[in-house]
Amino acid sequence: MKASIDTFFSDIPAFTEFEGVTDPANYKPLPDDWVLALADIVNSTRAIEEGHYKDVNMSGASVISAVLNAVGRGDFPFVFSGDGAMIAVPGILEDMARDALAGVKVWVKEELRLDLRVALVPLEDIRRHGHDVRVARYSASQFVSYAMFAGGGTSWAEEQMKLGYFQVQQGHPGTRPDLTGLSCHWNPMEATNGEIVSIIVMPGDLGGGPEFARLVKKIISISAEQNRAGHPLPVGGLELDLSFSGIEREARTMSSTGWRWLARLQIMLQVAVVMVFRKLKIRVGSFDPGLYAREVAGNADFRKFDDGLKMTIDVDVSRRRRIEMCLTEAHAAGVARFGLHRQQSALVTCFVPTPLARNHIHFIDGAGGGYAVATRKMRGGNQ
Repeated sequence: MKASIDTFFSDIPAFTEFEGVTDPANYKPLPDDWVLALADIVNSTRAIEEGHYKDVNMSGASVISAVLNAVGRGDFPFVFSGDGAMIAVPGILEDMARDALAGVKVWVKEELRLDLRVALVPLEDIRRHGHDVRVARYSASQFVSYAMFAGGGTSWAEEQMKLGYFQVQQGHPGTRPDLTGLSCHWNPMEATNGEIVSIIVMPGDLGGGPEFARLVKKIISISAEQNRAGHPLPVGGLELDLSFSGIEREARTMSSTGWRWLARLQIMLQVAVVMVFRKLKIRVGSFDPGLYAREVAGNADFRKFDDGLKMTIDVDVSRRRRIEMCLTEAHAAGVARFGLHRQQSALVTCFVPTPLARNHIHFIDGAGGGYAVATRKMRGGNQ
């Protein structure tokens, strides 16, 4: 049974051209007995305004890390949304996912001083209310595939969570989830083409039909005109972060308060060694620091589809204006709701299951509020 559970997502044929997110043939229905584990930060806008957006991003990524570690790191579909995340797991793993969510809620509250809202929503409830969850597999690189979601079910589940339904209660004080692999070693990346733009495009009053699909293709096409399709991370790799705040944030994922000093020391040594080895082009066994840094960009999730298009891209002013004009016209015609937020840099939060594997995962968001602020700016909805 475990093999079939672990291979549902990996058995979906992958597509390599991002435009494939608009092709219904790429999507397969999530099994009826699965559940969605999802979470978001309550009042993330205030946290962002107070300068805690790295903590907000870490909270969202921690949900994916905690659930994957709890269920044995199987190949399950997930999506990162800046101030939250969602991961789908089989119903037989629901209790493990529930414990992980309860623990990560405590960890976020006690370590990051944020309020994480968490829920578990069964697929049968989603479909009973007329929605669906269909999953596609997009290969960002030869090493990493990301899940794309369609059918309206994930949006409905998020709405229900915010209304207080399907809630998972917080664990006991001091509870800690397994966050092995969660890290934030990298400095923010400054825009090189003009500005970092976080964009969310959701179906409007006309629904997610052909007109919406054409709009999504058009936005993707405009962004594809930019070098590397507007990818916000440099090909040559990122600069490592040795700041106290970055080290402290990661140390909180590794140990309790009493041993925090040892975690800080370990992280500082790791980052320093990688910096030296990368500069001197030294390999350690099968680990090549320079190759790893270059693969971060290739494995990054700067584009996704979760009932709508979400992108954090580095584009020039002319292309950003063209995208915004297309979205404004689509909003006026009832085709789409959208939110767009501009900033000068992008953030990376990482999930590295094992240091020597090449399937390291990197979540991208804007450093000035990103998807959370774009959601707040949504036109044509109740955001």
